[in-house]
Amino acid sequence: LNKCEILYFDFSIFTCIMPEDPWQFYNRIGQPKYVVAPMVEQSELPWRLLSRRHGAQLCYTPMLHAGNFLTDEVYRKTHFTTCPEDRPLIAQFCANEPETLFNAAALVADQCDAIDINLGCPQTIARRGKYGAYLQDDWDLVSSLIKSACRLPIPVTCKIRIFPEVRRTVEYAQMIQASGCMLLAVHGRTREQKGRNCGLADWNHIATVKSALQIPVFANGNIRYFNDIDRCLKCTGADGVMCAEGNLSNPYLFENRQAPVWEPCLEYLNLVKEYPCPISFVRAHLFKLCHRWQVYICFFYHYLDLCENLHKCTDLDEAVTVVQHLKSRFSDISEEWLGQSLTEDADSAPFWQCQPRSRTSSSFQTSEWIEKRKNRKEFIVRQANELGISKHQVKRLLRLSNKKRKLKEA
Repeated sequence: LNKCEILYFDFSIFTCIMPEDPWQFYNRIGQPKYVVAPMVEQSELPWRLLSRRHGAQLCYTPMLHAGNFLTDEVYRKTHFTTCPEDRPLIAQFCANEPETLFNAAALVADQCDAIDINLGCPQTIARRGKYGAYLQDDWDLVSSLIKSACRLPIPVTCKIRIFPEVRRTVEYAQMIQASGCMLLAVHGRTREQKGRNCGLADWNHIATVKSALQIPVFANGNIRYFNDIDRCLKCTGADGVMCAEGNLSNPYLFENRQAPVWEPCLEYLNLVKEYPCPISFVRAHLFKLCHRWQVYICFFYHYLDLCENLHKCTDLDEAVTVVQHLKSRFSDISEEWLGQSLTEDADSAPFWQCQPRSRTSSSFQTSEWIEKRKNRKEFIVRQANELGISKHQVKRLLRLSNKKRKLKEA
């Protein structure tokens, strides 16, 4: 049966398969504690294999759009690839139509260990498409999606974001569990916590959800260093930690190692040679790994050619060349740092070493923060009307103004 024929296959035979117990499923996939999160165009096969080499015990695919996956063969081939070493694996889908989700997930049911439903994406595109975290407002639809996916021959898992109210999150999670979810990943931020308003994830909130459920739970958020893992597990009582940004900035995180950025870059690029993926995915990974290096270049204007070439690279060979040049220019001074452990004071670490982006505690959910955000929105609307320009243009002008102010202060 090929991939085209399966679109017309009679899936009713799946309904007779007895469901697996959630804890049997968790044990079968190895009781994973170190989990690589689903990341759009970032948790693709080469990156998953790199992460597995360095301690990841379970990986998720990038978020797959169920409708596109079902109807577009090019999309399928580009966004879902795997190999025998890529297990255990959970394939994540976003959807808002139960049958579409079921039919799309059925195409990969024999190539992964579970299907995950994305109920946590907070981006604007998810709001427009009515999927991800924006399904929080339609519990009946969420339940229908899970129940439909449960007709598959493999377990169904879900990933959510929290509500501002703990009680509401607990009720939501319990509904998801009752609908057939066998494992729940809880991101300890609300759907409004994104971008510059991201702030820190709430581990205590996750702990309350974990204590109210009878299925395995992964905690997601604030995993920037290896020491964060143990703290998170103790605070939340979760069965594993799911890492996204920390993994992108340091794929060796689960080994408690911070290497020079060129080391994971070159290892990843070698995997891309073996398992090709779009160059846009590659550039995005290099940007994330080298983010501190790029900041250094922008402020001190050293080796500006490397930064420009990284932005311009259009194929794998060009990307390898940029990273090799980076390595050759900094490898000598890096010797004195080898073997040292990176502390949580990232500012004390060399700029060319793998390290996470800084996250500060936000005043999110406080009345002051809500009022400040409301006033800013009103100001933007007022300026747009007065100047006769779009709100997007007003925001750009504000960003430029802030940059100029910071330069003057410096």
